[in-house]
Amino acid sequence: MNILEKKISERKAVVGILGLGYVGLPLAREFASAGIKVVGFDIDEPKIKKLNSGKSILKHIPNSQVKKMVDDKKFVATSNMSRLKSVDAILICVPTPLTKSREPDMQFVVKSCETISKYIRKNQLVVLESTTYPGTTRELMAPILERSGLKAGKDFFMAYSPEREDPGNANFTTKTIPKVVGGLTEKCLEIACSLYEIAIVNTVPVSSVEAAEATKILENVYRCINIAMVNELKMVFDRMGIDVWEVIKAASTKPFGFNPFYPGPGLGGHCIPIDPFYLTWKARQYGMPTRFIELAGEINTDMPNYVIHRTMEALNEKRKSLKGSKVLVLGLAYKKDIDDLRESPSIELIELLKEKGAKVDYNDPFIPKTHKQREHDLKMKSRKLTAKMIASYDAVLISTAHSEYDYNMIVKNAKLVIDTRNATANVKSNRSKIVKA
Repeated sequence: MNILEKKISERKAVVGILGLGYVGLPLAREFASAGIKVVGFDIDEPKIKKLNSGKSILKHIPNSQVKKMVDDKKFVATSNMSRLKSVDAILICVPTPLTKSREPDMQFVVKSCETISKYIRKNQLVVLESTTYPGTTRELMAPILERSGLKAGKDFFMAYSPEREDPGNANFTTKTIPKVVGGLTEKCLEIACSLYEIAIVNTVPVSSVEAAEATKILENVYRCINIAMVNELKMVFDRMGIDVWEVIKAASTKPFGFNPFYPGPGLGGHCIPIDPFYLTWKARQYGMPTRFIELAGEINTDMPNYVIHRTMEALNEKRKSLKGSKVLVLGLAYKKDIDDLRESPSIELIELLKEKGAKVDYNDPFIPKTHKQREHDLKMKSRKLTAKMIASYDAVLISTAHSEYDYNMIVKNAKLVIDTRNATANVKSNRSKIVKA
């Protein structure tokens, strides 16, 4: 048993988490709850200050949980990267976005590895959790970390374990979602699994880092393609005068051979809109086309345009032009009951509406104002939702179906409702105002 294995078995290992966002903070919570000391690394000073004062930065993680982590001295956040040398395991939880040409933007992973290489020491474990293409850990990360003069798999250990976070899902937490783990070597796998087993209920070891990387890609390709299918069916069935939501509900009664997926105004979140294209990019290096992924991407990417088209049609029926009309977008988050804006189709809907001359406001109970993103900066504030306020708009566009919205009140007072989420399914009166999109 080497030094690191001994520390893990005795639960004395210190875990460092690089990136304290939607992946890093929940992971920190689980290790801290298991009695492991966690050092969280981030470059966002206001975030660090807030966390160290015992306050959460995420809606689905209560302040009380962060406060307990801090009060129990099981968690501290810092921007001092030199402290990386004091931890025993470094779990990398940084963004992996796409470039404008839909190629992997690995700058955050590369910068993280370059930083770690300055401080890495023998017997440390480095694990990437960010979703990426097969080959990242071995081909991209290991050579950068080995600039330290240490050898991956010999002097220090490497593994890949994809995050499987689903913010807002009350049925699963980081602790209860099985953890897929792939190691650079057999010893790397053994050590990584033993660490995760402290905080996670079930680990799923696979034969290589590449297999683990491919596992997460498969999960998201599966969802991307099936969502694209129902989005396309929504448009086809709409022309036929058939309600796709009714069809999905009926099909779901089949006890085998069918899993329901639901249409929407476009894909959101960090995973489904982005991760499949990591595989597309990698497959091109092997001369292999990925037709399903490309087609699914085209359909899903075009959904906001479809919603705008349906909005224009609905306004035309009322002898109004979209240009000059007042439109209220309900919901800015990418899915209901969370405060996560990443890749939200609502952002593009607002930008498209503005481009076409509409006067646009939004309401989201969890996002009081927008913040600057990598490619967007709306500079907007959430409008307070009242019956009088709703009645002042020419159209209300439901983009995110938050549970706390009173859809009966919304439909009653709105002149026109564009429903992209079937949120008004249970509204009985004034249904002539509702247009599915």
